Amino acid sequence: MPSRNVTSPRQATTAPQLGLRPNLAQFSLLATITCGVGLVVGAERVVVPVLAKLDFGIASFLATLAFIVSFGFVKAALNLVAGRLADHYGRKPLLVLGWIVALPVPFLIIFAPSWGWIVAANVLLGMNQGLAWTMTVTSKIDLVGPKQRGFALGINEFSGYAGVSLGGFVGGYLGGLFGLRVAPFLFVLGVILVMLLASLLLVRETYHFTRLEARQAAQLRHERVAADDDPPQRPSLATIFALTTWGDRALAACSQAGLIEKFTDTLAWGLFPLYFLSRGLSPAAIGAVVAAYTGTWAVLQIYTGHLTDRIGRKWPIAGGMWLAAGGIVLVASSSTLVGWVVGAVLMGVGMALLYPTLLAAVSDVAAPHWRATSLGVYRLWRDSGYAFGALAIGIVADAFGLLAGFWFAAAIMAVSGLVVALLMYETLPSRRVVHPAWESEPRFGVPRPAGTLHQEAVRQEAR
Repeated sequence: MPSRNVTSPRQATTAPQLGLRPNLAQFSLLATITCGVGLVVGAERVVVPVLAKLDFGIASFLATLAFIVSFGFVKAALNLVAGRLADHYGRKPLLVLGWIVALPVPFLIIFAPSWGWIVAANVLLGMNQGLAWTMTVTSKIDLVGPKQRGFALGINEFSGYAGVSLGGFVGGYLGGLFGLRVAPFLFVLGVILVMLLASLLLVRETYHFTRLEARQAAQLRHERVAADDDPPQRPSLATIFALTTWGDRALAACSQAGLIEKFTDTLAWGLFPLYFLSRGLSPAAIGAVVAAYTGTWAVLQIYTGHLTDRIGRKWPIAGGMWLAAGGIVLVASSSTLVGWVVGAVLMGVGMALLYPTLLAAVSDVAAPHWRATSLGVYRLWRDSGYAFGALAIGIVADAFGLLAGFWFAAAIMAVSGLVVALLMYETLPSRRVVHPAWESEPRFGVPRPAGTLHQEAVRQEAR
C-alpha cells in the first residue's frame, strides 16, 4: 500500500529553513516535551524498585528487574515501528499517541494489587517512551539539519535526562514525605496530561524538512534534485535493518554500543535503589545519588553534543564507555556517600559523552529520507539493552551477590568501548575519510555518481 505523502513544503505557510535559530520555538517546545518524557520515567525508576521490596516482598533480583525487562523489550520494538511509521505518516501523530498510551500508567501503579500490575504498567511506559521520545528526537534532527546535529542531540538528551534526574528527585521526595504508592504517581499523571495537550495543540509536523535537507545534499553533490511529487526511493525495512545492524561497520559499532550502554542505566535504575537501601539510605537520599548520575549526564550533554560536531564522534563514544565503566567500579568499591556520589558523577560524564554522540553518528551515516527508520533500528538495539541488561545483571546478582552485577556491568562496558575503538570509522562529515557502505548502492535511493566515487578513491589513496 503506498504511503501517504505527509506535509510538503508547498503546504507549509512559510518556506522551511534548516537550522536551530529559524526553528527555535518548535525546537524548544520539543525539548520541553522530551523533558516531560524524562519526568515520567524518572519518578517511576526511583520508587518502583523500593516498592518491589517493601510493598510486594520481591526477594529475587531477577524478579525485581522484570519490570525493566518488559519496559525494554516494548520500548525497543516501538522504536523500530515508530521510526518506520514516522517516515510514512509523519512525526506528530505518533507523538500524540505516545502520550495517550501513558495515561493508564499512574493508575495501574497506584491501585496495583500484585507485582504483575507494575510489570504491565511498564509495558505501557515502554510504549510511551518508544513513541514520544523517538518522535521528539527525530523532529529535532529534521529541524536543525546536518551542521548542528550533535548540538541538537545534546540538547535533546539534556532535556530528557534533566527530566529523568528531576523526576527521580521529586519522586523520591514525594515518596518519602507522603508514601510511595500515591503522591509520586499523581505527579506523573499531571505531567502526562500537560504533555499530551502540548503535543496535540502546539507541535507542528517536521517531516517536510527532510525533503529540504535531501535537496540541499543533492545540490552539493551536483545531482538531480527530486521534485516534491517525485519522492526518492525508500529502501525496505529489512534492507535498512541489515545495514544498521551489520552492513556498515560504523552503524554496527553504534548498535552494539547502544545496547551495552543500557546495562549501565539498568544498573542505576534497578539495583542502585536496592543497594543504597541496604546501606541505610532513605528514599530521598537514594533519589539524590541517582540524580547525581542522571543530572551530570543531562547537563554535560549540552556541551558534549556540540563538542562532537567539532572533534568527531568515534573517540567520545569509546571514551564515554570506558569512563562509565570506571564510575561503576568506583561505586562498587566505595563504602561512603561521597564515594558513591563521585562514582555516579563519573558514570554521568561517560554517558554524556557517548549517548548523544551515538545518535549523531547514526544520523551522519543515514540518508535523510530513511533516517528515522535507521534511527529506529539503532534504538531497537539500544533500548533492548534494558531488557538484556536486566536479565544478565539479575542472573549474575542472584548467583553471585548484588555487587557482582556491578562488576559485570563495568566489564562489559569496557569491552564494548574496545569494539568501538577497533571497528568504527569516523562519521562526522567534515572529518570522514571512509564513506558509508550504502552510498554506492542505488537501492538506497541516493546513488552517488561513479565519477564522484572515483575521485574520492583517489583522494583516500593520496592520504
